[in-house]
Amino acid sequence: MIDPMPRPRPPHLVRQVTRHGAVVWYVRVGKGRRARIRAQFGTPEFDAEYQAALAGNLRSAKRGPTSGTLAWLIERYRETTAWADLSLATRRNRENHFKKVIETAGHQPIGAITQAVVIAGRDRRAGTPAQARNFLDTMRGLFRWAKEAKHITGDPTEAVKYPKRKKGPGFPVWTEADAAAYDKRWPIGTKERVWRDVLFYTGLRRGDAVRLGRQHVRNGIATLRTEKSQGEITVTLPILPILQRTLDAGLQPANLRSSVARTAGRSPRSPSATSSRKPARPPDCTTARRTAAARSQPRAPPRAVRRSRN
Repeated sequence: MIDPMPRPRPPHLVRQVTRHGAVVWYVRVGKGRRARIRAQFGTPEFDAEYQAALAGNLRSAKRGPTSGTLAWLIERYRETTAWADLSLATRRNRENHFKKVIETAGHQPIGAITQAVVIAGRDRRAGTPAQARNFLDTMRGLFRWAKEAKHITGDPTEAVKYPKRKKGPGFPVWTEADAAAYDKRWPIGTKERVWRDVLFYTGLRRGDAVRLGRQHVRNGIATLRTEKSQGEITVTLPILPILQRTLDAGLQPANLRSSVARTAGRSPRSPSATSSRKPARPPDCTTARRTAAARSQPRAPPRAVRRSRN
């Protein structure tokens, strides 16, 4: 039996085998640009992409943003030392804002991003002033670099004011009753007690507290490069006897870092009041640090008040 003759390849369709052995298909008319077809060969989807490529309507999936748009500017910014010099936490926060900005205005020309547009973006986040400030910091960093790099002549964020901070009590300080309730619920020997005592008796930020491990402690002294400074600042602090007691009783063969990090993942961002009916949860870092500072402050002696005579 004679095998059927292979079907002739459609015009301008190019087959290529990559160095990994994968077969890819392109459409190229004359010496023009190639258009990649990603659908499986021989399927209706392949034929549709082929016809679209011939008509010039097929966009490459890996094609970057159009030059001169806001999305293009953000992509260029990510390639700079100004971006790389930011801490990992800052970049992560700003990436969240960039993602939303690209979704809503990434296609807009850079020149269309005026001061009024930035103010409108800030005001849309007015319900959460912290988010509004972070958004403004993100856009300010972008456009300051863009102006320095000569992509723009004027910075649309330059005269935009930060939103006013909401006045409130802030993070509460635990009372002695709160601390006692927590100690009762999580006695020495538990990981929750390790987490609380590390915060109380070191004063480290969350990002540093979860990294603290046995490798940082020598002869009762902990030495650690801080995360926020990207390792440029080194802090040295004593491991107090009360904290050492907790560590000795609460750690298994696993190191301090893994113990604290697992508990920190369950630590709430905002503190909740403790009560006898509801088990006390691990405090967040700000609450713990403020409580420890308040407990360490000596009480000022009563002052004599001098009254003036009439």
